[in-house]
Amino acid sequence: MSSYDFVIVGGGSAGCALAARLSADPANRVLVLEAGRPDYPWDVFIHMPAALTFPIGSRFYDWKYESEPEPFMNGRRIYHARGKVLGGSSSINGMIFQRGNPLDYERWAADPGMEDWDYAHCLPYFQRMENCLADDGTDGGFRGHDGPLVLERGPATNPLFGAFFEAVQQAGYPLTDDVNGYRQEGFAAFDRNLHRGRRLSAARAYLHPVLNRPNLEVRTRALVTRVLFEGKRATGVEYRQGRGGAARQVRAGRVVLCGGAINSPQLLQLSGVGNTDELAKLGIDPVHHLPGVGENLQDHLEVYVQHACTQPVSVQPALKLWRRPFIGAEWLFLRKGPGATNHFEGGGFVRGNDRVDYPNLMFHFLPIAVRYDGSAPAGGHGYQVHIGPMYSDARGSVRIVSTDPRVHPALRFNYLSTEQDRREWVEAIRVTRSILGQDAFAPFSGGEISPGPAVETDEQILDWVARDGETALHPSCTCRMGTDEMSVVHPDSMAVHGLEGLHVVDASAMRYVTNGNIYAPVMMLAEKSADLLLGNTPLEPQRIPFYRHREAAEGHTVAP
Repeated sequence: MSSYDFVIVGGGSAGCALAARLSADPANRVLVLEAGRPDYPWDVFIHMPAALTFPIGSRFYDWKYESEPEPFMNGRRIYHARGKVLGGSSSINGMIFQRGNPLDYERWAADPGMEDWDYAHCLPYFQRMENCLADDGTDGGFRGHDGPLVLERGPATNPLFGAFFEAVQQAGYPLTDDVNGYRQEGFAAFDRNLHRGRRLSAARAYLHPVLNRPNLEVRTRALVTRVLFEGKRATGVEYRQGRGGAARQVRAGRVVLCGGAINSPQLLQLSGVGNTDELAKLGIDPVHHLPGVGENLQDHLEVYVQHACTQPVSVQPALKLWRRPFIGAEWLFLRKGPGATNHFEGGGFVRGNDRVDYPNLMFHFLPIAVRYDGSAPAGGHGYQVHIGPMYSDARGSVRIVSTDPRVHPALRFNYLSTEQDRREWVEAIRVTRSILGQDAFAPFSGGEISPGPAVETDEQILDWVARDGETALHPSCTCRMGTDEMSVVHPDSMAVHGLEGLHVVDASAMRYVTNGNIYAPVMMLAEKSADLLLGNTPLEPQRIPFYRHREAAEGHTVAP
């Protein structure tokens, strides 16, 4: 049986970053086991930014999860795409890079044992991973410029973006220089994980540049079926490679789970770690009782508020079948044109009410009326806003229903199940309509096509959200860090409580879901965890002042 210092289960976002950092020391033998296939360099559906709609729902790229019937969404099963390829969901996502609000990390650090996860301790790791190309020398020391993740700022030059940024100001909301810098609150062009017209996944940024290291091995199509234990110590994993492959085992000094908020708790439960009373009902021998495994599931729900456009300025023509060969050729040979952007080039963050201390609503503006899977509700030109609350207090769960690792676990998100969630959804739609109804859109608006003018009262809005809402694909927090009885991972080591040699480093370890897309926080978490696993001296915290609405409202000085 082969042996490694680290076996990383999952070659997704966190797994790729960890593999690069852990294998930088040639004394560490590192094995990455990824259940998906390779991210072949010729695969246009992965690497062309505008092709992001094609992998969603495809069995070649997507694990195709579905929730259980959601009781507050008319019993609908909500589809959840997860990357089935090296790079994980960073190979199929929308390529939007958002750190979250600094106060997200202050919230993490306010809980017992989490003191070293405040913004000052996380900021150096954001900086270490970034190569932010939008550098005019005025970022106040917030951004990084030498890391592996190249970030290009959206050009947002389409006239509909111009109308959007003017409209938000007419509605009373500010612009900001950088949603990842001093002030998140406001609207701006977004950072994106693409470079020179090509998607820059975690695999492309971190893993491929170091694959020639003799101490690093990557095996794809390798489904890990359980963690191996001797008593309370993890000693390796069992996996099957390819269809019908025989079970294989590898030994490890340490096993690091990087499967994400769905797969990591699933694998722990299959391995006898979780609520052992529930696992016993499936005939699973208990290894360690840890009731928080699979609990505390959080996510962002979103809807699209769409308008018809009276002028031929949207990117709708790019959807026409006869245009696609030309768009593909322009991208392939010149890395330019409609294929070279994700089109999510701008948006922003606002507070939906005066009771919250920092933004609780996220907006993505898109100069086309289209669903995430590429389907359009109506022909012709249009534009839309993706909108949803960021801090729902609804909590769900991930629980296995079979001892077969190929059977998806039961996912329950409980969307719209709380009074706060429902109230903030009504606020979100009213704020969105206020923005899209401003004079700046008068030359363009052909009227709201979704949800449409018939949806007006609070009850009608909530009914529409229940019928039309989709996940923003940010599942998290199912093996959360902390020291309370429902926490799973120790924040000082990323080790699973009560066990030795077993760690979790991915979105499941997040304490609370952050404000925005979660790719950037996951990568920061992986960077910080690499130092914890290696026993390195942590990067020095950077206590740079950031924008706080309450201090600004009270007249305090908040500028750095």
